[in-house]
Amino acid sequence: MTCFLVFLEKKVGKEKMNDELILSIKGLKTYFFRKSGVVKAVDNIDLDIQRAKITAVVGESGSGKSVTAMSVLRLIDEPGKIVSGDIILNGKNIANLSEREMMSIRGKEISMIFQDPSSAMNPVVKVKKQLWEAIKLHDKSVKKQSVFRDCVNVLKKVGLKNAEKIMESYPFELSGGMCQRVMVAMALLTKPALLIADEPTTAIDLTIQAAILDELVQLKDEGMSIMLITHDLGVVAQTADYVYVMHNGKVVEHGTVFDIFEKPVHPYTKSLLKAIY
Repeated sequence: MTCFLVFLEKKVGKEKMNDELILSIKGLKTYFFRKSGVVKAVDNIDLDIQRAKITAVVGESGSGKSVTAMSVLRLIDEPGKIVSGDIILNGKNIANLSEREMMSIRGKEISMIFQDPSSAMNPVVKVKKQLWEAIKLHDKSVKKQSVFRDCVNVLKKVGLKNAEKIMESYPFELSGGMCQRVMVAMALLTKPALLIADEPTTAIDLTIQAAILDELVQLKDEGMSIMLITHDLGVVAQTADYVYVMHNGKVVEHGTVFDIFEKPVHPYTKSLLKAIY
């Protein structure tokens, strides 16, 4: 318990939330229609992401965290469907936009670090080409030479010192931690207003975990808004300003990181905290 209190004590004086929202989710329902019945993966949730803050969404596997994130990006495949709800990004409801309109938002206004970098990157395409395509998709006037410099700088920013060599590598030649950092770099290249990080430190050694978390905090301090999906309450204590707890597709409790750790109300939140103390 002591280690979590240390993290929280370092946040003293920073717990006051910025009232300005970058994302507001209202009454979101995302269901999966299977032959065996309807799975209510996300069931009528409200969730706000503050500007220039880290908002953590926590819960065990199957609680609806990742489905919520994928719903924001409108990447729900059949048999899943967003049944109802508003997804308001910078004052604009994107819940009913066309796929073409969403393509201009994904990667530009909202970027996502996916949970499994090996499935999010093409293993037989060099890193430099995948980074280039991420930028070219949203800015067709950009020149390759300037993009190359930007890519090298961003890779170094996320702690990949041999950036030039990594640019020439294929993902299958890199470790899991290196691929995860490349994914972080790819998400940052387009300078999104909102970054969704889905379990960004899963299956990575502790040293690299710490570096990635430090980078997320630095990005927040530079003005980026971050939605952090995680089951790790240690990560939440270390990085988050605000916390939503999900269970069985519903938000059961939310508050500042201090509220959740020091004054939890819902029995499920208490059980999560009890498991780590």
